[in-house]
Amino acid sequence: MLEDRQTAASAAPWPAAYPRGYAVVDVETTGLARDDRIVSAAVYRLDARGEVEDHWYTLVNPERDPGPVWIHGLTSDVLEGAPLFTEIAEEFAARLDGRVLVAHNAVFDWSMIAREYARAEREAPVRQRLCTIALSKELRLPLANHKLESLAAHFGVVQQRAHHALDDARVLAEAFRPSLRAAARDGVRLPLLECRPLTEWTDRSAPRIGRQQSGGSGGHLSGSWRPSRKRPACPYPNPGRYVPGKQLKQGMRIAFSGDTSVDRELLEDRAVEAGLHIATSLSRLTSLLVTNDPDSGTSKVLKARQFGTPVVDEAAFGQLLRDVEQASPK
Repeated sequence: MLEDRQTAASAAPWPAAYPRGYAVVDVETTGLARDDRIVSAAVYRLDARGEVEDHWYTLVNPERDPGPVWIHGLTSDVLEGAPLFTEIAEEFAARLDGRVLVAHNAVFDWSMIAREYARAEREAPVRQRLCTIALSKELRLPLANHKLESLAAHFGVVQQRAHHALDDARVLAEAFRPSLRAAARDGVRLPLLECRPLTEWTDRSAPRIGRQQSGGSGGHLSGSWRPSRKRPACPYPNPGRYVPGKQLKQGMRIAFSGDTSVDRELLEDRAVEAGLHIATSLSRLTSLLVTNDPDSGTSKVLKARQFGTPVVDEAAFGQLLRDVEQASPK
């Protein structure tokens, strides 16, 4: 059945507006925050129809503690002799150049990559990204959740080493190909988003491992790409609660609870740029709660249940941010 559908897709006219090539990417990191670093990276280059052209993998010395070794398996001893990001930046860029970056929860991978290039005082040659979570939603795939393993299982792709960048990239490439062909067959518009390179970086000290980068200032420290600042007041009135299935509207009050795969402040920045108000606490005036763990017992989740505040996960919130209804300023 799946093979027949793929054959039909390959026989149908290919959408002229689709990209000419893709770079399926996975990065393993020291953590999820803006100060964290890449410890390994993999890229599968695909042609316009999702066929694999080649693949590439590298370890990266993060110049700090490797973080959750129990997840990615990369210890300080293993990473000490690995190249610094500045030493693989050119090859990495060549793999990305002229292609759409494809990743599972792509905003996270793109954020980590963009920060590494900002530290190296360079720009990643990526102008668009495609999130396979967003694409699976566009295709209405019957997935139990938005984990990579669920997407892989749907297409019969076998994972061999979860949380190993090369195998995760392979799995995603194999799952992306039938997704892309299904989208082409059904005339689905790909959920492409703009990638904005980071142009500012503020160093902050952090524990390091391994050798230091030579030249210049003696090496980039982990840090944020922008100075901390107080957020301006939202210029739009609160239109009330979010209605499931409809658009967010400028002025809505958004609260976050629990861990997010994307750095919290980055998510908040995107919300503010869209004209939303960031609420530090949850009240009857809160329009929406964003959490990846709606069954947790945090005070915000409990209050959301008490007040009947709508709740969505991080991936769904990212999709809602793509099309926020405009409002008139106060």
